[in-house]
Amino acid sequence: MGENMLVLDAGTTSTRAMLFDPSGRMLAVAQADLTQHYPRPGWVEHDAAEIWQRTLSCMREVARGKAGTIAAVGITNQRETVVAWDRTSGAPLARAIVWQDRRTAAFCAELKAAGAEGAVQESTGLLLDPYFSATKMRWLLREDRQVAAAAQAGTLALGTVESWLVWNLTGGAHLSDASNASRTLLLPLDGARFDPALCDLFGVPAAALPEVIDTHGALGMIAAKWLGRPVPLAALVGDQQSATIGQACLAPGETKATYGTGAFVLTNMGQTIPRSANRLLGTVLYQESGMRTYALEGSAFVAGSLIQYLRDQLGLIGNAAETEALARSITDSGEVVIVPALAGLGAPHWRPEARGVISGLSFASGRAEIARAALEAMAHQTHDLAQAFARDGAPWTALRIDGGMSANDWMAQDLADVLELEVERPALVETTALGAAMLAAVGAGLYSGLAEAAAAMRGGATRFIPQMEDDVRAARLNRYARALGAA
Repeated sequence: MGENMLVLDAGTTSTRAMLFDPSGRMLAVAQADLTQHYPRPGWVEHDAAEIWQRTLSCMREVARGKAGTIAAVGITNQRETVVAWDRTSGAPLARAIVWQDRRTAAFCAELKAAGAEGAVQESTGLLLDPYFSATKMRWLLREDRQVAAAAQAGTLALGTVESWLVWNLTGGAHLSDASNASRTLLLPLDGARFDPALCDLFGVPAAALPEVIDTHGALGMIAAKWLGRPVPLAALVGDQQSATIGQACLAPGETKATYGTGAFVLTNMGQTIPRSANRLLGTVLYQESGMRTYALEGSAFVAGSLIQYLRDQLGLIGNAAETEALARSITDSGEVVIVPALAGLGAPHWRPEARGVISGLSFASGRAEIARAALEAMAHQTHDLAQAFARDGAPWTALRIDGGMSANDWMAQDLADVLELEVERPALVETTALGAAMLAAVGAGLYSGLAEAAAAMRGGATRFIPQMEDDVRAARLNRYARALGAA
């Protein structure tokens, strides 16, 4: 048996495979972009077959010549995205509907109008929003003939991305871990399995859903044909929960923020089931031997994808790294403010109909002002979340950040300035993959628990201390509040 952990990180814009040693050092990485499909405004889709093939290719590239060193495989994934496939053929039946997709907004509004949201939130910790998986499943069942036919024939499998990958890797095991299952609107936070009443509410056949299991442990076996020998599957975890673990937020109250495609903040709540009065979410952080640790979560749908939008749609920058130099080239944004509601507004607003706003433009506004305003939008959105967490009795005393955008020193300092908090960034900002490696190491028995794994595998950190004057901060937040009203 080897001692290294192979992590598959199936993200929104790319999929990767990484090999970690027991000290948390990354030994190898392979990455492949995923094609983004936008068939209509507000619709976002992926090709599930492409997700599998490119993940497999990355896995084999990283494992080439090293398969004998692999002790276990861990999977972390974009959450809420729904895949439908046929149990008999194993083939996808439709494009995957991505978590950013807003096509079910009208149905969510109908359920809210009918008074269903309170009971759903009490049970699942979630709100009625197109973000979550159940309404996507319902849409596929009602609108896609192949999905409906498979349901009628009893051959339909529905799952999130980790379920799809596990099905392929194991040769037919239909599983979902508790962290991902808690994002579907179908799993009670204190329930061991998907709830029949919730399945009925959303019109999802329970028979098509996976078995809910722990996030780490002896979860299954990767078929020998993929890596040349059978390898234990020891971890499954949603990407934001994985980043929280990778940041070693293992005690109640510890908080992390990930700035990737979107921005996601999670506070460890221990074994207390979170109940939010401020439109935050309760979620499963991880589950071990049937026992759950929970988190309170706030999500902003657009973070790094705003920078991608400036690059790809508007052509204002050639690459993401340019934004830091542009932000530093001017003293302020010239009152330019961006509300990045390109996929609606997430927590704590939950306005799927909202659309992006660029306000405060003048003849003096140029690339630098817009790029700086885009980075400033990260702090503005995070400040909204910080206020909601505090009202829910979970104020932040510090913030640990990660994800691709966190490598931007200017943005990290701006977060500290606007939040009036110390911000900590680890040496390895790809903590999503590291968290899955930690869970896999514990699941494979290399460490006795997550605290021991974190002590061995998480390295040092850079700290950013608040420096902004109070009047500058207040003016910034006031401008953002006015722009938010126009979104």
